[in-house]
Amino acid sequence: MTHDHDLVLRPTPAQTAAALDPPPGRNGGDLVVETLAGLGATTVFGLPGQHALGMFDALRRSDLRYVGLRVENNAAFAADAYGRITGEAAPLLLSTGPGALTSLAALQEAAAASAPVLAISSQVPTAGLGGGRHGYLHELPDQAASFRGVVKSVHTVRAQSQIPSAVTAAWKSALTAPHGPVWVEIPQDVLLARTALPVVTALDATPDELVPRPELTALAADLLARSARPAIIAGGGVVRADAAGKLLRLAERLDAPVVTTFGGKGAFPWEHPLSLQSWLEDRHTTDFLEDADVLLVVGSGLGELSSNYHTFAPRGRVIQIEADLGKLESNHPALGIHADARLALQALLETVPERTDATAPRRVRALLAKVADRIAGQELTLEQDVLAAVRRALPAGAPSFWDMTILAYWAWSAFDAQAPNTMHSAQGAGGLGYGFPAALGAAAADPGRPVLAVSGDGGALYSIAELATARQYGLNVTWLIVDDGGYGILREYMTDAFGQATATELTRPDYVALAGSFGVPGVRTSPETLEADLAQALASPGPSVVVLPAVLRMFAPTHLG
Repeated sequence: MTHDHDLVLRPTPAQTAAALDPPPGRNGGDLVVETLAGLGATTVFGLPGQHALGMFDALRRSDLRYVGLRVENNAAFAADAYGRITGEAAPLLLSTGPGALTSLAALQEAAAASAPVLAISSQVPTAGLGGGRHGYLHELPDQAASFRGVVKSVHTVRAQSQIPSAVTAAWKSALTAPHGPVWVEIPQDVLLARTALPVVTALDATPDELVPRPELTALAADLLARSARPAIIAGGGVVRADAAGKLLRLAERLDAPVVTTFGGKGAFPWEHPLSLQSWLEDRHTTDFLEDADVLLVVGSGLGELSSNYHTFAPRGRVIQIEADLGKLESNHPALGIHADARLALQALLETVPERTDATAPRRVRALLAKVADRIAGQELTLEQDVLAAVRRALPAGAPSFWDMTILAYWAWSAFDAQAPNTMHSAQGAGGLGYGFPAALGAAAADPGRPVLAVSGDGGALYSIAELATARQYGLNVTWLIVDDGGYGILREYMTDAFGQATATELTRPDYVALAGSFGVPGVRTSPETLEADLAQALASPGPSVVVLPAVLRMFAPTHLG
């Protein structure tokens, strides 16, 4: 009698021959790149460093495409965007100490946004592991400790035979819901030593499915079926799970209005009769959601931005579907369903009966009219015109990546992403410098589409070195830089709070001339010519820069009163 636990994968004759006679000249780095290729990776990002040279030497013996950026943090942003666009775990190769630590801010963004990134760093030689102070170059007492509070999982390798298993386990962790960044570190001597181990083959890193508990989805279905005024908040988890189609079907079955969070842009059609769009920083929207007798929250933790700065106080029953256990019921009591958004929505679709509410579209129109009236009373025509020009210039389906800048804050609420997984920003962790390097990662993922990056002049200076990367690889990214001479949103915040701003004004370069020095075409535009200039740049192959000198203002907040 054969039992399942007796079954093993038998090597083929070709695999046996390869194991007995592996090709010469391989080192520990080859085990890394062979494992990545075996897992299905095709592109890696990174920056070489002394301890990591074994991995980079191995790249030339592999078919992996390498995209090298100029700063480790920017390389991690690029890997983040590649993961968001493809749904794959983007490998990120880094060196020890300063190189590794420089990636931390970007990995925090990947963690906040649930973007799969497989960071593989070198380490000091094996003898230096364990916290002793040996004086190695780049040495940290415990490098992994710097990452444990940021990434999903940490994997430390101490021998070459551990490399395939550690990298495979990390890959699986990165792609198991909720997606996120993971960390693998391998000592320098392990990477450099010659290896007689076989070429890595037959890898299986199928992510675990996060399936909802059926008794919880049955209760949720019953609550929704009996609700009088249901509403839905759709977060980034819907986008990451590729569940927008299921969300649309459920909303239409329930006649439930839907608002998308800033991380969930595009999860629901913008012009749909049930679409509340993304006006979460608006008291009218907050009131509407508070009035729902059953509120379904899918793929959102109802954090600061999604709750209008924690002023949201639901009066009805909340159902929260969330893959990140740390976010489940962390802000509001709810019927918490720990599950992947796609699987949970499918379970609801199989059990929720159809309900009809002819008033829902009318209530949605009334809410959006109130929002429009509020904005119209603030003399913000310039800002609305600029955002509309960007939308008209950007081809349908083309992805956009937005830095932390005033125009991006407008876009969170007012920009029609037109499709799921096309608008991305750094609103998860909120660090500067995301837009341009992330756009480069997206362009590497899909070279056939133009990609838009949007930055302010302050954020642009974080990633200006990546113009060299864009030029070197011919990446199809148009970079819109809104130049207002400083940190515009901080200028507003400080002026409102203290009557004047401090440390917000910047000396900055001539961005058009600077782009030209990298061999990247640039143009200075105006609000009146922005649409035409941006459309032309997006239609031209390769990188380009469009500079808009303009001082934009934010609409008034509603959470302070």
